[in-house]
Amino acid sequence: MSQPETDNSDAIHREPPSCAELLKALADETRLAIVRVLMDGPRRVFEINATLDIEQSLLSHHLRALRETGIVYSNRDGKAMRYALSPHVTSLDESGINLGCCRLTFR
Repeated sequence: MSQPETDNSDAIHREPPSCAELLKALADETRLAIVRVLMDGPRRVFEINATLDIEQSLLSHHLRALRETGIVYSNRDGKAMRYALSPHVTSLDESGINLGCCRLTFR
C-alpha cells in the first residue's frame, strides 16, 4: 500500500507564519468552523463540506488560505483530498487549539 501524497508546496521554502498571520487566517467564521471539524481528525473535502454545507469553491478558497499559513495540510487520498491540522497545531481537548504562538478557545 502506497503512502498518500502530501501537498506541502505552499509551505516549501517559506518562512514560518507570524502569530498575526495565523490569527488573520483564522479571523473568519468559516475557517474557524473548518478547524473545529478537523480537530476531530483528518477529513476529505466532501466530508468537511457535508458538515458545513457551503459552496465547493468557497470551501476550497478557505482551505487554501488555511493551507498557505500552515494551519492545515493536505494529502491526496485516491481522487479526493484529505485535510488535517498541521502537526504544530494541537487540539486543547474540544475547547480550542494551540497555534504555538498562542492558544485559541472556542465558546
